[in-house]
Amino acid sequence: MTRKSESQKRAEQISRGLKREYPQARIALNYSNPLELLIATILSAQCTDERVNRATPALFRKYRAAGDYAAAAPAVFEKEIHATGFFRQKTKSILGACKAIVERHGGQLPSTMEELSALPGVGRKTANVVLGAAFGKPAIVVDTHVRRLAQRLGLTRQNDPGKIELDLQGLLPEKEWTGFSTRLILHGRRICAARAPKCPACFARPICPSRDKFVKKRD
Repeated sequence: MTRKSESQKRAEQISRGLKREYPQARIALNYSNPLELLIATILSAQCTDERVNRATPALFRKYRAAGDYAAAAPAVFEKEIHATGFFRQKTKSILGACKAIVERHGGQLPSTMEELSALPGVGRKTANVVLGAAFGKPAIVVDTHVRRLAQRLGLTRQNDPGKIELDLQGLLPEKEWTGFSTRLILHGRRICAARAPKCPACFARPICPSRDKFVKKRD
């Protein structure tokens, strides 16, 4: 029997704690099918989930399938997603991805990392969001929150998202991957913020190797 490393033991403790803190955790983006989640995730780049959720209802009513997006006029689409920021690049990514879905996959969104990440404008992070939340496959999403918390909690020494993903995959069983990263994102937003983490309110404080870095010195 292989002995677990200290990082594995810590990861398991953190995973259990996250389940207690966020038992009903889910991603904050609203969607009703995998294609909608793909579109919403692309729109969420450099934008809040709340703002994306305000923009997508009208968008999803108008564009029902990949072919609808593929046939959209870029100038019109840019106006429709203008509020989410970086609208020109996002238009290029969404329309390009949907054209590829129509041409390569018969209009059906693929459900593998290889096929999703091969779509224009779809990186590994976006693909993992869709795989985990929409298709129910094991997937670790490494966004800014997951990267920050994984480093602070001593689960990785890497800075590259792909390498962080591999490190986290090695610490937890596949069935834990999706829920773990979803809850880690929530914890990063609510407690372990970038500039002023709320360490006293953090369940992981006793085992966090970074806890002393954020303790304010008394005058």
